[in-house]
Amino acid sequence: MATFNISKAREKLSDAVELSQTEAVFFERRGTRAAVLVSPERYEEMMDALEDAEDVAAFDSAMKEEGPNIPWEEVKADLGWD
Repeated sequence: MATFNISKAREKLSDAVELSQTEAVFFERRGTRAAVLVSPERYEEMMDALEDAEDVAAFDSAMKEEGPNIPWEEVKADLGWD
């Protein structure tokens, strides 16, 4: 993990982009993290993991809902899968 002050990062942006290929690069403003730069590949990995986690959370939420169960045959018929 690397950290650049935003005002200095302007001078070394190409260095920050190059470094982001192997690790996260944080940009700070007045000592507080303001942004992070990651490679496109790492970004895609993180987005895929987030979508998977959201799917699991939605499934868990749906499983907690009360109500009658719908028979599989009825679901297939509703979807036109017969």
